[in-house]
Amino acid sequence: MESGVAHIGIAILQIILIDIVLSGDNAVVIGLACRRLPERQRKLGILWGMGGAIALRVVLIFFAVALLAVPYLKVVGGALLMWIGVKLLRPEDEGDSNIEAGDTLWDAVKTIIIADLVMSLDNVVAIAAAARDSQLLVIFGLIVSVPIIMLGSQLVMKLMDRFPIVVTGGGALLGWLAGGMVVSDIAIGDWAEQAFPASHWLAPVVGACIVVVVGKWLSARDEAAREGRMEDVTQDGTQDETKAPDSRKGGHG
Repeated sequence: MESGVAHIGIAILQIILIDIVLSGDNAVVIGLACRRLPERQRKLGILWGMGGAIALRVVLIFFAVALLAVPYLKVVGGALLMWIGVKLLRPEDEGDSNIEAGDTLWDAVKTIIIADLVMSLDNVVAIAAAARDSQLLVIFGLIVSVPIIMLGSQLVMKLMDRFPIVVTGGGALLGWLAGGMVVSDIAIGDWAEQAFPASHWLAPVVGACIVVVVGKWLSARDEAAREGRMEDVTQDGTQDETKAPDSRKGGHG
């Protein structure tokens, strides 16, 4: 009896630690995706994103082991996660302020759900392993992850508002997770380990660097294009002002 209670206690502790470590990634994604929303819509974005994350885990918990055995699934997931990281690092376009709030909120929720779909695989597998086939412990793990995701995403957004460098750090984290996911794929994991013995830590570093470098390059390109458009608008305005007095003079003549 005491042994059974001890095993349950250890399993609960393991699940809580897994949620703290792995749900933090989901909180970062939610924070990154919702940072451009108006203040009044951020809570909606967090709630919907969190709801999507939990719903995905409930579904995936029944298929996770089988899904992770599909060759190249993690490679595709890693590439998708890198794309999300690069996208989240790009600056907000000034034209976004003209988009209706609902559309902007939907874009954030869509990004959150796609990223959660990729990242929840490892989370649910870890919870299922710690729960040892106990459905009650699996449900406990999902419930515990709710406040972690909600509080964590709010904290991430507050940090990003005060320290923009946190955005870059969040993108790098997604790249790190993507790199690790790729080399842990069942189809290439053994080959990667033999060809590059340090691939288990080198791949995450490379993934983080790719996301940050590509994201920053695209950001600089977008900024240059925006400045070019502003210069064109300024020049057009100056030309219009110059033409106006000439037209008035012609009218008096």
